[in-house]
Amino acid sequence: MADCRLYLVTPPALEPAAFAVTLAGALDGGDVACVQLRLKDCDDDTVRRAVDALRPVAQDRGVAFLLNDRPDLARETGCDGVHIGQKDTPYKKARATVGADAIVGVTCHDSRHLAMTAAEDGADYVAFGSFFPTTTKDVEHHATPDLIAWWSELMEVPCVAIGGITPQNCAPLVRAGADFLAVVGAVWNHPDGPGAGVAAFERAIADAAGEAAAG
Repeated sequence: MADCRLYLVTPPALEPAAFAVTLAGALDGGDVACVQLRLKDCDDDTVRRAVDALRPVAQDRGVAFLLNDRPDLARETGCDGVHIGQKDTPYKKARATVGADAIVGVTCHDSRHLAMTAAEDGADYVAFGSFFPTTTKDVEHHATPDLIAWWSELMEVPCVAIGGITPQNCAPLVRAGADFLAVVGAVWNHPDGPGAGVAAFERAIADAAGEAAAG
């Protein structure tokens, strides 16, 4: 089983300079594969300023930096790629915009069909969710660990699990074969700070992976 890694998603609103310090603390807390900048209801210049402040924090640490929804701005601002939803830019247009070497990930909710289509089109990863209740966004789709297990057995394209994931509830997803856990509140709102939140996930992932290997 491949190692499961953390995929951080930013809060929907932030002050770039202050959050750059917060992000650095999180990334220094443990293993993080990717950071997705996900701002809502912002104009383009606000997104550009946030990318300029946060992208170097991630990339200087060898962490991929993705932009949500906007392949045009992702390419313009030097991001490593883009994450698109089913109601955003179509995959093929996003790929054409960011180029062959960039990362393009696709939200697939709880749908095997959407995931198969995204993988066949060439997506670098598919994202399933929501697995647990979340306050980050309105949840229309509910996924279960058996979807992760089915995907990981059948496909080589990595999968991301998202939606209300915490160190306390992530074990079934890790054991099912999730390649990445996408996390928002459980890291940024951790009582001991984001770095401690990342460290808590790292321990939980290692414990669950160990149980899976032993089992």
